[in-house]
Amino acid sequence: MKINRRLVLLVTAPLTVAVAFSVLALAPATNQALQAGRLTSMVEVADRASELTYRLQRERAAATALVSEQGDAEEFRLRTEETDRSIAEFRGRAEGLTAVPGSARGALDRIERFAEEMPGLRAQVRSGSSTVSALAFGYRIVIADLNGYRDGIAQADGVDADIADRIRAAAALSKAAEHTAQQQVTVARAQAAGGFTTASQRTFDAGRMGYTESIGVMFDLGPGAWRTWLERTLSGAQALEARRLEDEIGRTGTGKDIPVTPKDWQKAANDRQELLRSVEKRVDAAVLAQVSDVRTTLVWTAGAEVALVVLTLVGVVVVAIRLGRVMIRRLRDLRNAAHEVAHSGLPTVMSELSQPGALRGATPEEVARRTGDPVRTTGQDEIGEVGEAFNAVHHEAVRLAAQQAHAHEQLAETLVGVARRGARLTAVMVSELDTVQRDEADPVRMKTLFALDHLAVRMERNTNNLLVLGGYGNARVRSADVGCSTVIVAAAQQIERFDRVSLGVIESGIGITARAVHDVAHILAELLDNATRYSPPDKQVGVAVWRLWDRAVVQIVDEGVGMTAERRAVHNAALLEPQAGIGDVRSMGLHVVARLAARHGIVVELRDSSGPGTIAEVTLPAKVLALDFEEDRGPSQSGPGNDVGYETPRPITPPGPQGRRQPARSGERPGHHGTPVGAGIGASAGTGAGTALGSGTGTGGGAAGAGAPADSDDREAPPGHERPRDDGPGGGARDRGHGTTPGPRVARDEPVSRVAGVSSSGLPLRQRRAPQQWPAAGRRDGAEQRSGVGAPRPSPRRRDSRQVSDVLAAYAQGINRSTNHRGRSAPDDHTERTEK
Repeated sequence: MKINRRLVLLVTAPLTVAVAFSVLALAPATNQALQAGRLTSMVEVADRASELTYRLQRERAAATALVSEQGDAEEFRLRTEETDRSIAEFRGRAEGLTAVPGSARGALDRIERFAEEMPGLRAQVRSGSSTVSALAFGYRIVIADLNGYRDGIAQADGVDADIADRIRAAAALSKAAEHTAQQQVTVARAQAAGGFTTASQRTFDAGRMGYTESIGVMFDLGPGAWRTWLERTLSGAQALEARRLEDEIGRTGTGKDIPVTPKDWQKAANDRQELLRSVEKRVDAAVLAQVSDVRTTLVWTAGAEVALVVLTLVGVVVVAIRLGRVMIRRLRDLRNAAHEVAHSGLPTVMSELSQPGALRGATPEEVARRTGDPVRTTGQDEIGEVGEAFNAVHHEAVRLAAQQAHAHEQLAETLVGVARRGARLTAVMVSELDTVQRDEADPVRMKTLFALDHLAVRMERNTNNLLVLGGYGNARVRSADVGCSTVIVAAAQQIERFDRVSLGVIESGIGITARAVHDVAHILAELLDNATRYSPPDKQVGVAVWRLWDRAVVQIVDEGVGMTAERRAVHNAALLEPQAGIGDVRSMGLHVVARLAARHGIVVELRDSSGPGTIAEVTLPAKVLALDFEEDRGPSQSGPGNDVGYETPRPITPPGPQGRRQPARSGERPGHHGTPVGAGIGASAGTGAGTALGSGTGTGGGAAGAGAPADSDDREAPPGHERPRDDGPGGGARDRGHGTTPGPRVARDEPVSRVAGVSSSGLPLRQRRAPQQWPAAGRRDGAEQRSGVGAPRPSPRRRDSRQVSDVLAAYAQGINRSTNHRGRSAPDDHTERTEK
């Protein structure tokens, strides 16, 4: 889960708790505001109930007068219309009431039923079929329900005690007005009956007492202002006249005529009802205003609390979001900086420090300070401390890398120093070997000297490995291009088991540029050495070369145990990207090949073979190949209908003493170069190239001097072949002296062999020829003897090619000892630093 989601959860949890407690805290105020709103609605309905009560009282008085024949129908109709309008207003207000107390809800239901029965009651009034008592009772019931509703709303939930008392006081005033209205009906009924009966007299007296009690309740519960309003209103002439008539009627005994006329009484009673109604309106308005004020106050209070809570929560959320965004942004900046350092910055710095001379004299601490701080997110908080810690880690990593680069440079300089000393010692040893070889004629000792000379070549290759690992290269620059086959022969003669290397199908006309000859030979030597070391000793290692568009491909095929796909992938990766360090000593050849290949854009790849073993494929780019390269070669092979020429497949001959110039034979012109002794491989390798790159030709020296195996020397050197010049790359990296040594030619010329088949490595096999007259060395009593050209024998005995080469070399050296010779100069120690 990402940090932004965690921060959201971290803020949401306390916010949820805060909202929950805020709702609980706001619930009472909100509930009080809602109750006040409901109470206001009920008080408004009570005001409409007061108006409806007044209209019903007026209608009742008109109905009583109509039934008692004291009024007319028109008056009754007007009163009923007023009542209907009041009922409609009451119903409209009462429909939206909620949470009405039980007693008030019951009163509303009864009022609704009475409103539905009202037409029937009015019909009785109009027909005169109803008595005054029944009529008065019907109206009194609904008026009582209206007053009961007004009194019941005081019991609603959340009503303040003061407001409840005022509601009850207003209801008491309505009851007082009802008592006076009942008195009006009672007196009108008595007037119609000719006087009070005992029941009507008690009813009249009860009305007077009820009025007095209701007014007392109003005075007790209501504020003093209400009493003042009532007393001032009832102190007028109309009120006093009504009181006088009431007292006069009250003094009338039972069965006596009432001294007040119906008209006077109705007028006085109506006037008093109007006065009471005016006071009742003021009281209802005061109650409604107070309830509305309370509601407004509670609503504002609840709104303020809600707004405060909401603003608080919003503020908390805004602050949390801003702080969270800042924190997330800083963390993202820290993450981006870390990724940039891990994937780009630090690898770039490491790559720069891995280059030779990257420090430029600076100390590791100076290099670390120069890289700067990759993280800008710093500060006093924990995120800033993490940024500072990351900068410290980056600084220390760069410092350690610079320190390691310094150590690598010192190690490289040490390797270069060791390599140069080894090269000088090798040069001294080779010079001494040349001195000994000049005067040596014994084939056995010459064989030993040849082995030592070959060992010197291998030692020089090892020295060159150290120079390459140290970042240096061969300082010699060749002046001429060299054929690819010559380079392969020179590379093969730098390894221990050169006799196991066999040249397969090699396309002619492929040359190596002068500047890359030594490095290409070095690469092939390392690959051939690896192939011969890790393959059976009785198996040949084949080499094939062909052109592929503007490139050339060299394949080295062995029949060893091979390697797994995983290990091959690891080696291919190391060959593709050479490491900057010195590398593992056990795989020094792998690192040397990778560095040399990267220097010239050469691609070296290990592939799986169809049979046992491994294929090492070297792809030479166009910049390594010589343009329009031509060389004089012996007979070549070409397929039917194909104009591409191929060199004759052959094995590699052993190297000999490279670099001594032999004296010319008597009768020869100085400077005339004849065909080398045992010319076969050296000659077929190409005109102008010796048996080993950079080597001269000595008697029996190089590949020519060593000769070819007995089964392959049935051909002489191609016409026009000369002894190799001193500018050939050879024997590792040293120059040998020039010389001319005429040697015995083979018995007769014979065309080159043809391809007879394909070996297990995929390379062509040569067709054997019938044995001819060979230069050979015989044995007498177990000792080797020098011999010239022997007579042809039907079944010549097979001899080792190196033995034949040694014998012929000893023979040639013995007969030419008197000639002048020039020693081989020691190799230069000049090297050049190369960029990797």
